[in-house]
Amino acid sequence: MVDRLVGAARPSRGCRDRACGAVGRLASGAVLALCLALNLAGCGKSAPVTTSFHHIDITGANYAQDLVGLQTTQGKPAALADYRGKAVLVFFGYTRCPDVCPTTLQEAAEVMRALGPLAERLQVLFVTLDPAHDTAPILDAYTKSFDPRFAALRADETTTRQVAQRFKIYYERVAGKTSDSDTFDHTAASFVFDPQGRVRLYVRNGQGPQALAADLAVLLKG
Repeated sequence: MVDRLVGAARPSRGCRDRACGAVGRLASGAVLALCLALNLAGCGKSAPVTTSFHHIDITGANYAQDLVGLQTTQGKPAALADYRGKAVLVFFGYTRCPDVCPTTLQEAAEVMRALGPLAERLQVLFVTLDPAHDTAPILDAYTKSFDPRFAALRADETTTRQVAQRFKIYYERVAGKTSDSDTFDHTAASFVFDPQGRVRLYVRNGQGPQALAADLAVLLKG
């Protein structure tokens, strides 16, 4: 519309008198006023609000989408929909893990304490990578030793591998001197889902409970 207005108001090449110049100035003023009005109208729009997290924001990722194939220690199929309205922290590990797993779950317990009343809207899920050893009773006792509100999930070997791949979790069994002393090399990271069931954060190991508690508070209050 502005281009058409400018074209209509532009003086012809042969126009040299004062009247024609005045018309040109008036038309230019009208165009300037129109452009100014359009710019001011744009200023009324608020800029999109972005949220800054301590951990890696993976909102919109095409992986880590669901818990399909996993079961609770009561033998029920697990689903993110079961925790709708809560933030969910998912960590993959195994009960005989000597360092990373107990450290991560201990930090998760500290996060629960730091959140105070908001902790009732956080569910921590521990997914075993060693279903052959980590039976339902073992898993239940292990996770609840850190916090009675924690829960564990498991599946058979094949399904565990499939779920880990969907979360881009690497793990590999390392043979020990006996079958009972086998360990696992595995990705030491957690995933956070918001109360709507969307994956939001990739939490690297060793960042401390304060940063995670702050990020979860943002998601729970948002």
